[in-house]
Amino acid sequence: MKIKNIVLIGGLSLLSFASCTDLDENVYDKYQTDTFYNSPEGANIALAAVYAQVGGNWDGVGYAGADNGWYDLNAMSSDEQVIPHRNTGDWQLDFAQQYKHEWLPSSLMVNNTWKWLYKSVFSANLAVEQLEKAKADPSKIAEAKVLRAFFYYLLIDDYGNVPFYTSNNITVDKIPQADRKVVYDFIVKELNDNVELLSGTKGGEYYGRFNKWAGYMLLAKVYLNAGVYTGTPKWNECLAVCNKLNEGGFSLHSGSANASSPLGNKYFELFGDVLPEDETILAIYTTVDVVSRNIFTVRSMAGSNAFTLFGYNGWNGTVIPKDFYLKYDNADIRKKQFLVGEQPGGVNYTIEIGSLDNPGAPAQSGVRNTKFYPAGVTTGGGASNDFPIFRYADVLLMTAECHVRLGNAATAKPFIDAVRQRAGLNALAANPTLTDIYNERGFELNWEGHRRQDMIRFDTFLLPNEFRGASQPFRKLFPIPTPALNANPGLKQNPGY
Repeated sequence: MKIKNIVLIGGLSLLSFASCTDLDENVYDKYQTDTFYNSPEGANIALAAVYAQVGGNWDGVGYAGADNGWYDLNAMSSDEQVIPHRNTGDWQLDFAQQYKHEWLPSSLMVNNTWKWLYKSVFSANLAVEQLEKAKADPSKIAEAKVLRAFFYYLLIDDYGNVPFYTSNNITVDKIPQADRKVVYDFIVKELNDNVELLSGTKGGEYYGRFNKWAGYMLLAKVYLNAGVYTGTPKWNECLAVCNKLNEGGFSLHSGSANASSPLGNKYFELFGDVLPEDETILAIYTTVDVVSRNIFTVRSMAGSNAFTLFGYNGWNGTVIPKDFYLKYDNADIRKKQFLVGEQPGGVNYTIEIGSLDNPGAPAQSGVRNTKFYPAGVTTGGGASNDFPIFRYADVLLMTAECHVRLGNAATAKPFIDAVRQRAGLNALAANPTLTDIYNERGFELNWEGHRRQDMIRFDTFLLPNEFRGASQPFRKLFPIPTPALNANPGLKQNPGY
């Protein structure tokens, strides 16, 4: 059974709170607002409204979980996955357009992601205001501020110069657009000022919440990409935070064989129903049809293949591009997540895709992914697999990257080797290069939302692939959505759009 936590509360808080007031319509009026949010229960309700924005759901809401939102915008513009339009008429063209770098300011995912992130910023601003006014526990105020920093981090990563505000006492048309570096500096300051105030507790009610370790992980990711955001790399700062994370007692989860696992190794427990606390730093809590959802394997597998295994039809959507799949060593246990060739249900997945949009791909073309092998499934609308936003393997790979970029490749080697050897591979024969780090990040973190960011940092994002030529540099940022420009005449569109 999954652990109850504030994320679950977040999904139900408004309903639950309304139910309480129905019992006695004056219950809430008995309490001063300040008194209410000063209590542990009140503070958690303020935070729950913000966490409710993190879990994935329909209409592009959430970090990861359902269609047409932040996850798809970032993952399908990288080299790791795509949903082709099928020559049978299935699937919209948006996903193929993402992979081919043909998105527009009017694109659905561009707009959905923007709307979700600014709704989240609004919720975080409100929580900060409620908690500060009530003089709530400093750790709760810090948690709200770190959540807000998380959303602004995602905004500058995708859109560059963005509308920036920390108080909701302003109309949309008046929100000023801030330089990317200005928002970056705000994020760094907020994290440095607040992370140490967060709880050091791991698991329990902090499963799925920003504790101190998740806060430091966010700071490490911000420093890791500082060169992209500001033009000034922060490798030493990132390394120092990665070293700080080692105080959290995290370790790599076992990759040993496990006959009870559908994919054959304990490694895949990292993507199951409840994620192991030895490696997981921050997760999205998911219970299908209740809180969030995880559609990734359901969306990838063909109908009859999924029906034979799970009793419901798959969506026959997401595939792995050939070049990405072929990079994996056959000895790598992580290659077990992919399905190719004949499968139960009378399907035969081919490595070749052929076409993404015109005329589209045949129904069974493309390698499929079962990394999030469905757990707790009752319908074809998703699965109960939790989603790892941050985990310790990424800390090791960030540490290795920082050492290599600082000229200490020999020092980097044990960190990348630990990740490789957990996957059943040999240690590197020589000190790692940046290419080794880049490839290992792809092997280890595929489908976890990091690839576009990595490709931009390693200068591979604009390179041509099987389905498009080289992209123009302006594609490193997404455009400000058309509805946002219409709502706020003071916004300036990103160059190239």
